[in-house]
Amino acid sequence: MSEVPRGAFDAPPCNHCCFGLIVTGKGEREFLPSLFSALAACAGCSFEVLRKIDQRGVIGEKKRLRMVGRGSLIPDKDAVELGLTARGFLKNQPCRFLIVLDDVERDRRGELQAIWERYRTAIDTMLRPEERSRASVHFFANMLEAYYFANYEAVNAALGTAVLPSDHAGDVEDIPHPKHELERAARAAGTIFKERQDGASIVQKLDVAYVLSRHDCCAFLRSLFAWCVKHLLASCPIWDAAVSEAFALGGGIQAELTRHQ
Repeated sequence: MSEVPRGAFDAPPCNHCCFGLIVTGKGEREFLPSLFSALAACAGCSFEVLRKIDQRGVIGEKKRLRMVGRGSLIPDKDAVELGLTARGFLKNQPCRFLIVLDDVERDRRGELQAIWERYRTAIDTMLRPEERSRASVHFFANMLEAYYFANYEAVNAALGTAVLPSDHAGDVEDIPHPKHELERAARAAGTIFKERQDGASIVQKLDVAYVLSRHDCCAFLRSLFAWCVKHLLASCPIWDAAVSEAFALGGGIQAELTRHQ
């Protein structure tokens, strides 16, 4: 994991770093900050959802031509929902960091580079050059529910019954549709998985350090946490660098698309 040297930002280190999240899921809007509770417990930082937006796809050729005709670099909706949100949150606040989070559903993987570039271009266009390194675009693969399968005890504790028999044997980021798999497992166990209510409880119990303890799994999730830790190391004087190892950031795989931000 590359490190940002101290002093790289335009203000001295602070005692509290705030990460603002732009998300595409209803559940994420309600409870995603809980996913980062282990980071918040180790450092002077917090996470908050700034807004929920619709998923973005590849910009079609006709729309791109209309944009060119108007002299626009990005769609108006992206400028307002992504760019202006990022600008308002980061402006004159050197201890703030922005994360756009979307899902990598199986049928979108072939277009993922273009989707990432659309998000990245929207925020970069609206930010000052010195602010761009404090913003990033990340993905859950295939969706947030995938990571539940890497910590079956959290799922069973939240649902109050043995829904999952064990942790998933392979990389949970390769499960085609984790939400449907969990719904089926819950029905087989005689209960119902409620995405938002149960998801909130599961995420509160989810042990992210445990989920990332397998170095050959969860590349997208690890690159997300690595980006957060990189900025905490650079900006937060009370952050303990040794804690980074708890998230397997040194030797674990990271997503090539998102790791270099």
